Amino acid sequence: MDVKLANDLIYVFGFAGLGLVFAVGPFILVGLLSAKDTRQTAGKTGQFIECGMEPIGDAWIRYSAVYYLYALVFVAFAVDVLYLFPVALVYNSPKAGFADGWRDFIELTIFVGILSLVIVYARKKGVFEWTRKPAAPKINPD
Repeated sequence: MDVKLANDLIYVFGFAGLGLVFAVGPFILVGLLSAKDTRQTAGKTGQFIECGMEPIGDAWIRYSAVYYLYALVFVAFAVDVLYLFPVALVYNSPKAGFADGWRDFIELTIFVGILSLVIVYARKKGVFEWTRKPAAPKINPD
């Protein structure tokens, strides 16, 4: 076996092992350091009362799907902005090999234009309108 190949394999397996330790290590640490009290008490099985106040109302309230759509649009734009930062840094660099600056500018303009169409589409679908529907009246069984 070649010495360089063996050295590269040591690095690969070393980093893979280190990644595995960072991924699984916290779970093992929590298992070893956590309290082992298995008794089921009312305080444990109840809702979260960590602040000292009893909860008011039902925990199973319904959220509109619009909130989730809004979050998805936000995540999509966050990822796209993360893409634009390195492109903007390399755009004007002579080492990058961009011979035709106008072609690159047009590509970025098309990319941002498609993102703008996403906002127009989301606005048409009502993602940005958070109108609250009135709650249904509770029926009293008396």
